[in-house]
Amino acid sequence: MTTVDTSVIISTYNNPEWLEKVLWSYEIQTYKKFEVVIADDGSDDNTKQLIQRLEKEVSYPIQHIWHEDNGFQKTIILNKATVASKGDYLVYSDGDCIARKDFLQTHINFREEGFFLSGGYFKLPMNISSIITKSDIENQICFDINWLKQKGLKSSFKNNKITSQGIKTKLLNRFTPTTATWNGHNASGWKKDIITTNGYDERMQYGGEDRELGERLFNMGVKAKQIRYSAICLHLDHARGYVQPEMIEKNKNIRSVTKKDKITRTSYGIEKY
Repeated sequence: MTTVDTSVIISTYNNPEWLEKVLWSYEIQTYKKFEVVIADDGSDDNTKQLIQRLEKEVSYPIQHIWHEDNGFQKTIILNKATVASKGDYLVYSDGDCIARKDFLQTHINFREEGFFLSGGYFKLPMNISSIITKSDIENQICFDINWLKQKGLKSSFKNNKITSQGIKTKLLNRFTPTTATWNGHNASGWKKDIITTNGYDERMQYGGEDRELGERLFNMGVKAKQIRYSAICLHLDHARGYVQPEMIEKNKNIRSVTKKDKITRTSYGIEKY
């Protein structure tokens, strides 16, 4: 049995069709010493049944961490999944992000004590998100820019995320104007560091809730490495009906206190579990 040194924590909520594509992308990872921990923010039985089926079909172990649906409580379920994780190193992503086959190996190659890694995603429109099949993921054609353009993808500078290689990738990572932050769809760090910060602040709902964790890591002296052009995942399109302006305002206020007071540990996190 393969030793697990890395846990991939994937958040999801009532989107088994997208989650299935994501879980197939982990079956073909070149790096194998990992488990997947699904942080399920109250999905119905369709997600549970999907996971039970895929557990028998994929070669990596899956933990399904679930709580009852009580609105947007992603930070709470992420903390529960963090506690349940078996790896010393944690990679966080979402149930709508298909990982390229070198995604985990890239996180492993760049990991370093005293740092967390900040990745991005490549956003797909709904029509392409819907047509990607298991076969397209297995043969990686869905990461081919020519295939994507045939399906209607428009030309953009952002296409460099999936076409750049070698020295170009290094230069794009170094000179991107985007700040290296903790991004819930593609970030990784040492479990001991995340536990020291007491995990995600559970007062927070949608809007910067992941970045606030990164800001506490910064306050603790942990630095960030930019890997947005190296660790590649495709973001499948979806509606965001759960977003409310008051959530974003509340989160902004919490983040401003974290920065101003240089807070390293939240009082509203993991410790109670």
